[in-house]
Amino acid sequence: MPSLVRPLSPRDPQEDHRAATPLELFADLCYVVAVAQAGLTLHHEIVEGHAAHGLLFFAMAFFAIFWAWLNFAWFNSAYDPDDTLHRLLTLLQIFGSLVLAAGVPRIFEGDFALGIIGYAIMRVGLVLMWLRAAAGHPERRTTAMRYAIGLIVVQAGWVTVLLVTGGYMPVWLFVLGVTLDFAVPFYAERAGATPWHPHHIAERYGLFFIIVLGETVLSVALALQVALDKENPPAALASVIAGGVLITFCAWWLYFNRDDAAVLTGNDVGFVWGFGHYVIFGSVAAFGAGLAARVEYYEHYADVSDIVSSAFVSVPVGAFLVASWFICVRLHDASARTMVPFTVAIVASLALIWVPYTELWVGFVMSALLAVELVLTRETTDAVGEES
Repeated sequence: MPSLVRPLSPRDPQEDHRAATPLELFADLCYVVAVAQAGLTLHHEIVEGHAAHGLLFFAMAFFAIFWAWLNFAWFNSAYDPDDTLHRLLTLLQIFGSLVLAAGVPRIFEGDFALGIIGYAIMRVGLVLMWLRAAAGHPERRTTAMRYAIGLIVVQAGWVTVLLVTGGYMPVWLFVLGVTLDFAVPFYAERAGATPWHPHHIAERYGLFFIIVLGETVLSVALALQVALDKENPPAALASVIAGGVLITFCAWWLYFNRDDAAVLTGNDVGFVWGFGHYVIFGSVAAFGAGLAARVEYYEHYADVSDIVSSAFVSVPVGAFLVASWFICVRLHDASARTMVPFTVAIVASLALIWVPYTELWVGFVMSALLAVELVLTRETTDAVGEES
């Protein structure tokens, strides 16, 4: 049983065997409920012929989900006393994430009311956590207070928008609010970096990636189940099955092919790596929606063309590869050895939008890139072994 309240002191960023806790895993799972809602709603927007509108509001909804998860993950990496109070504050944030998840479909209609309410609940828990950090870590008191005050000020702005507009807001106002929210960690960390743990952060991101990838597989599986339960399902569904499996498996392998914890050396690297995962996670979720839309296209139940539905497979895969190289692979090897194969794969994936059975061909491209990556990492491992 945890203590009711423990003195909150920073965790050692070099702590051995630091791993995600069961509470963190539970929180990740609950945040992914909102991801699933965003992917499902994007799928409906695509098949109903509102692809551009759906993509815009998917990007907005997914940022809200990702930003809430990111703030919690990085705080826990630096400070996690695992006492009863901390658990209760975490559960409060999880409850807020579920309110946010319930409001995701409304976000696609321009109604951010439930999302703002969910954020307000989460921010109460997070602000109290930062105030605990300010009291328990004198060396970073200024940093923690900047976080707490910044979160309060920005959240007050969101609540003001809710009270004035009822939750409906133009895109430019959402972007302004996001910009202010985004500025909080940069402002706070200038007073002194919080002691986050590279291996713990890399593991948290990796676990969240797996869960998001799992939601992608689930959405496609459900779409295929409905299609295959009908008489005479189209033979083209085999392309979705084969292509979806290849892309999903290769995305997993490419992501975990290199140990990012080894290159997370400070905030200058950590900020780009951490914030840039918005594209990695978001593209994976969007890819799942695109594959589900391809199932309905082949069934002739979707008000969407071959090219548009194909684009929601190729473009997310291309975005995933761009972000993977720039955010992850480049930190290990920024030479042409890695840049050229990734560039070729990105261009090929986008060009395949106009080719029949796009998802299958993109799967072949991903497989070829993975083969090259495995050879490159093997050569690097052998070279390091010879030097040692």
